[in-house]
Amino acid sequence: MNEILYAKNLTKIYDTKNKIKVLNNVSLTVNNEDFICIMGPSGSGKSTFLNVLSTVDNPNTGILKINGKKIYEMSDSEIARLRYENIGFVFQDFNLVDSMTISENISLPLVLANKNKKEIKEKTEELANNLHIFELLYKFPNECSGGQRQRAAAARALIANPKLLIADEPTGNLDTKNSHELLKIFQQRNKICGTAILMVTHDSMIASYSKKLIFLRDGKIEQVLERNNLTQKEFFYKIVDITSKESQNLFDVI
Repeated sequence: MNEILYAKNLTKIYDTKNKIKVLNNVSLTVNNEDFICIMGPSGSGKSTFLNVLSTVDNPNTGILKINGKKIYEMSDSEIARLRYENIGFVFQDFNLVDSMTISENISLPLVLANKNKKEIKEKTEELANNLHIFELLYKFPNECSGGQRQRAAAARALIANPKLLIADEPTGNLDTKNSHELLKIFQQRNKICGTAILMVTHDSMIASYSKKLIFLRDGKIEQVLERNNLTQKEFFYKIVDITSKESQNLFDVI
């Protein structure tokens, strides 16, 4: 296995006067073929953790390496280049460009990488076909359903074959059917291409598609759960047991 991301003792303080640590000396290593889900109650730091790991935000202290390169020793332009060469992003609100067609949105990472037009067209059409949105390529985002736009966002994230896929609540705006279809696509890319995946979700069923669960509380990693040889159903129930701990504790008080 190859190390894609290495984070050591990341600390993020939003209120420097009162020293409120949203992240408190958190460490994580991500290898290719990893599929890691980050969960935690509201305010636990999970979205901040994901933003720092994806170079969207900077910590106050700590070390972050992506593909062996120390991020905080690089210039902004070097970080931007490393980001689009190595990381794909899928956001809850899609982040598609409304003035561009679905085809143009999907192909954008390849355009930025100065790939030739033939390669861009072939890869865009191939991926759109795999994600069942081929017939939408020349429509605009506002002409598509939420599920179709999310698949377009996933295609854009995957088209450059990123080493790491970052997904922040990727199913938050999707119905059950489209949610499971998207997660199966993630699983397939993880298994066949070895793409590492880091995903934040609040949904235990969505989390059960991953191989490892990291549960954050108060800016710290409280628990790590490995799927190993568990079935998805067995893994789901273990995740539910972790995420419902606070509710279960209430019964001891009553």
